[in-house]
Amino acid sequence: METLTLARVVHLIAVILWIGGVAMVTTVLIPAIRQLKSREEQIDTFEKIEGRFALQARITTLITGLTGFYMIHELDAWERYLDYRFWWIHAMTLVWIVFSMILFVLEPFVLHKVLRARAEKDPVRTFGIMHKAHWALLLLSLITIAGAVAGSHGWFFIK
Repeated sequence: METLTLARVVHLIAVILWIGGVAMVTTVLIPAIRQLKSREEQIDTFEKIEGRFALQARITTLITGLTGFYMIHELDAWERYLDYRFWWIHAMTLVWIVFSMILFVLEPFVLHKVLRARAEKDPVRTFGIMHKAHWALLLLSLITIAGAVAGSHGWFFIK
């Protein structure tokens, strides 16, 4: 298997694990936690499970970025950033930057403390905001994935 093909395979597996995990957190974990009775149980359960997923998300996001950069470099495809038909490359880069900022900067240094403090005061509102944010990130990710699959197979939504 050539190196570029291996990079594509690893890239795709990393994206599946990363965004699949986001989908699970958004559609299963947060709704289940919101149904727990006590706010302490909600906060503790979320932190235990989300904390374990955060490690997976950090690793897969890092792998996705490295393999994506490698493929762009190897294909010498930098000019695609200048062509609006390759909007999905911009979207992939944007999604990666947003998640990387959240996972490597905001969550460990800001969000963890802020969300815990807010959840202790008003868990219903805090989990509601968090759930909406997860839905926004998931939808952006799914639109990006659909565009990337279509675009990488020559189907451009824009002529």
